[in-house]
Amino acid sequence: MQTETQKVIQESLDALLENDSFLPDLENRRQAFTSLSAILSTPDNIHKSFLRIPLDDGSVVRIPSYRAQHNNAMGPYKGGIRFHESVNEDEIINLAFLMTLKNALHQVPFGGGKGGIVINPRNYSEKELHLISREYVRYFADVIGPDKDIPAPDMGSGEREMDWMMAAYKEINDGTPYLGSFTGKSVVNGGSLGRREATGKGVYFTFRYLLYDYVKANKQMLANSDNPFAKTTLELYDRPLKMAVQGFGNVGSVAALEAFHCHLINHKIVAVSDRNVTLYNEDGLDIPALAEFAKTHRGDLPSTEEQLQNATIKADVKERDSLVTLPVDVLLLAALENQIREDNMKDVQARIIIEGANAPTAPEADQYLSEQGVVIIPDILANAGGVIVSYFEWLQGRETQFYDEAEVYRLLIDKMKETMDMMLPQYYGDPFALRQNCFIHAVQRLSTVLYRQGKLY
Repeated sequence: MQTETQKVIQESLDALLENDSFLPDLENRRQAFTSLSAILSTPDNIHKSFLRIPLDDGSVVRIPSYRAQHNNAMGPYKGGIRFHESVNEDEIINLAFLMTLKNALHQVPFGGGKGGIVINPRNYSEKELHLISREYVRYFADVIGPDKDIPAPDMGSGEREMDWMMAAYKEINDGTPYLGSFTGKSVVNGGSLGRREATGKGVYFTFRYLLYDYVKANKQMLANSDNPFAKTTLELYDRPLKMAVQGFGNVGSVAALEAFHCHLINHKIVAVSDRNVTLYNEDGLDIPALAEFAKTHRGDLPSTEEQLQNATIKADVKERDSLVTLPVDVLLLAALENQIREDNMKDVQARIIIEGANAPTAPEADQYLSEQGVVIIPDILANAGGVIVSYFEWLQGRETQFYDEAEVYRLLIDKMKETMDMMLPQYYGDPFALRQNCFIHAVQRLSTVLYRQGKLY
């Protein structure tokens, strides 16, 4: 069955086929685009295995695990390893597709890959997670490496798991370079300062740049435009805004803290949610206090009145899934995919949606909301901070020279600003929505590279 990402790739290729100024030297244009469709709509490799893990109670389990490698025309495969019980082959392949496109859009010299292990990490001891991490590397040792495929953290994994995995890779490949085999490691193990916060900071920056920097610099142009998205951003510019953040992990909590401390935009976070609960306070939540609570409670927000009182946090406890339909202006989605769907899209009240998670807005909801003039900053544009700083970490490992935190964030913001400056004028200037423009631009870059490498014949 064709995935939504495959459909988007094909739609992008169809648009480029009609553009005679793109690759004008092609001798047989339609045949070449048929080749592009075949190459970009299928992964290069899908690796699967069952990890054999002895548990603390003496039993042995076999855990399904995956590594999908979509395309490496622009550089080594790159993508996180997801530790989650919902992981499946189709999901991992689709996420690898998205990584290829994301790297192409932001001109990061990597291809797209993705890994997954079908577990709920909360159900395993630290010793068991250590064994799972090491076994994953052992099973996939032949297909990963600093110049082949470079994994990173994803949902359910973090710097601890990357440290374990790099150590296993080093043992298996004794005497060969190993620092670039995994990114998202701890700083003491060759990781980059700022890597953990990179995705959340990048997600919030895309919103701030759109609603403050870009609108401020282009007020007259936007005022003269009939574009519905121009109207939305102008209406919200310099107005008191209410924001809700879905997901309070590495991405959501960091983005929420960025918003809390940003004084360029007149906004307050009135709601946050995690896997258990939504917390709401119309006057604004104490985000630093919530972040401190989560840090000492395995990442969870307070979910009872007693916990809120003990933490001196003022909030109403609401049902977890209520957050996306609350009366807010801005919705930042940093949890799972498919959170806004056909069954709830008409109840969404936000006028700006920022996708910190991968594919949190279903295609039918994306189309409906865009038709209502809702501005959606898509995942491919918003949540690339992690892979961008992973690239800086990979470079630092190769050079064994490390940047300070301020330099990492400066490089990150410069890279994301460059992409925003390229995409926003198109967003306000033609009939395509921002997501479609981003995909078309990414596919255009990939197609050009594949053509120059002679891979269309």
